Amino acid sequence: MKVIICGAGQVGWQIARHLSGEKNDVTIVDQNADLVRRATETLDVQGVHGFASHPDILERAGARDADMVIAATYSDEVNMVICQVAHSIFSVPRKVARLRAQSYQDAIYADLYRRDHLPIDVVISPEREVAEAALQRLAAPAAFDTESFMAGRAQLLGIQLTEDCPVLMTPLRQLNELFPTLRAIVVGVRRGGSLFAPEPRDFLLPGDQIYVFTHVEDVNRTLEVFGKKTQKQERVVIVGGGNVGLAVARALEARTDRVRAKIIEKSRARAELAADGLTRTIVLHGDGMDIDLLTEAAVDRADAVLAVTDDDKTNLLVAVRAKQAGCPMAIALVNDPTLAPLMGPLEIDAYINPRATTVSSILRHIRHGKVRAIYSLGDGEAEVIEAQVLTTSPMAGKLIRDIDFPEGVLVGGVMKGDKVMKPTGDLRVDTGDVVALFALSKDVREVERLLQVSVEFF
Repeated sequence: MKVIICGAGQVGWQIARHLSGEKNDVTIVDQNADLVRRATETLDVQGVHGFASHPDILERAGARDADMVIAATYSDEVNMVICQVAHSIFSVPRKVARLRAQSYQDAIYADLYRRDHLPIDVVISPEREVAEAALQRLAAPAAFDTESFMAGRAQLLGIQLTEDCPVLMTPLRQLNELFPTLRAIVVGVRRGGSLFAPEPRDFLLPGDQIYVFTHVEDVNRTLEVFGKKTQKQERVVIVGGGNVGLAVARALEARTDRVRAKIIEKSRARAELAADGLTRTIVLHGDGMDIDLLTEAAVDRADAVLAVTDDDKTNLLVAVRAKQAGCPMAIALVNDPTLAPLMGPLEIDAYINPRATTVSSILRHIRHGKVRAIYSLGDGEAEVIEAQVLTTSPMAGKLIRDIDFPEGVLVGGVMKGDKVMKPTGDLRVDTGDVVALFALSKDVREVERLLQVSVEFF
């Protein structure tokens, strides 16, 4: 597949890393020569310096025979023009654009993206993706990471293990014996900064970060097995009333369990906009770093604080102050992945990386064949891939124990019809089944071979 990625920032670079690692023909375009140089020196990609919306630059990048253009520059309007030029001049079959402004996302304007209007095949909204990620974190407050799979019937949980975890030093194979009805599988373990796919004889240690794939009905029980208490979120304080904070508050208002939310916003104009757009949410104007304002928002009695301003350091400090004030759970929005190791020492319960959620969303839309969902873990260290098994797949008709998986790949779940099943060795994978696979980044290419996704292009 020949792909042109417009924008060599963190999102464009991560997508280029994924696609070039899978032996796709990737060209990255950016007006910043240093970013283009960084991409070409660190990745197996070609680089073009220039404005990606200019036809001559797209032609230099190979648009005449490209299969796809991904427009991920910092400007919504530039991304739109890139897709229009790619369609009208070069007839590029597939066009993906990252659009931030919420007005472009409004359902009443969806007709804008028809091929005879503005030809964009997939629109990615970072704010919408981040808001959804925040809601998922709130839904599983004891997990530092979480993502839904299999039409909401299964969940991936990231769990930080502490000394009071009851199954420490227990071989993973024994968990099946101890909890035979628990539909959960440990698919990944991060230890000492390294992520790996565990074997049945491996055991868990304090300080491990584990990824567990579980049936949605077993989420609470899974958390309890690994030493986490489950608590219903009834009071939430949101620091940051921009697009993300507003989207989260609206979603909480729409829920039937009547979550009480408060928003703290530093900008008076945005605070007034949030107050006008919400009905039950209390909006406070002021600095979320102000301990008096946090006290006024009753952060000590809140079940969770969600820090989603546009500044990483503010979010981290707000989360720390909220924890010190007595809030049991703090979630911070963090753009810079190098800050992630600070979460543990700062006792921040969970973080959201907007770039990772955007990358996961884009990858989900550009994979070949029957891939239904993709979630990128950590700094692109691994992926959880949900896909339908095709008749041509080497997996079809085999028992799980007989499938030749690489060392870095584990099956998290198998869905037959609408029933999610725990992947035991004697479970047969049939054509049409949906499988969820944990794969280290180096093994993603082999997973695509196992799924035989190249036989169906998009």
